[in-house]
Amino acid sequence: MATPPSKDLLYSKTHEWCRVEAGPASGKTATVGLSAFALQALTDLVFLDLPPVGREVKAGQPFGEIESVKAVSDLYSPVDGQVAAVNAEAAKRLDHLADDPYGAGWLIKVKITDEAALADLLDEAAYQKQCEEEQH
Repeated sequence: MATPPSKDLLYSKTHEWCRVEAGPASGKTATVGLSAFALQALTDLVFLDLPPVGREVKAGQPFGEIESVKAVSDLYSPVDGQVAAVNAEAAKRLDHLADDPYGAGWLIKVKITDEAALADLLDEAAYQKQCEEEQH
């Protein structure tokens, strides 16, 4: 069963979402995925390229690629940090990615090194407005 998007998600203008959680030690971790809107637009996924654990990522910069029968699209990090975990299962089960994009369909977890980029992300209402505008 698909996990519905929760009110604690933040979204980038490029359709990645993140859920920020306090880490076990100091610092915060962002779980990052691709929104249901983006997955619906891509359709028929054929390949997912995710970074290795340990790679540094920068907000607004590509961290991987997702390929559909239509196009190859970059995946952009919504935060600055270091990749702490990668969802290898998502890459193996592309046909199920859209079934639960906000739960089992997460892509990477990033240990945030600079929280400044969080201020540039959209809340649920602003993101829904952006999606509605893109559909017209």
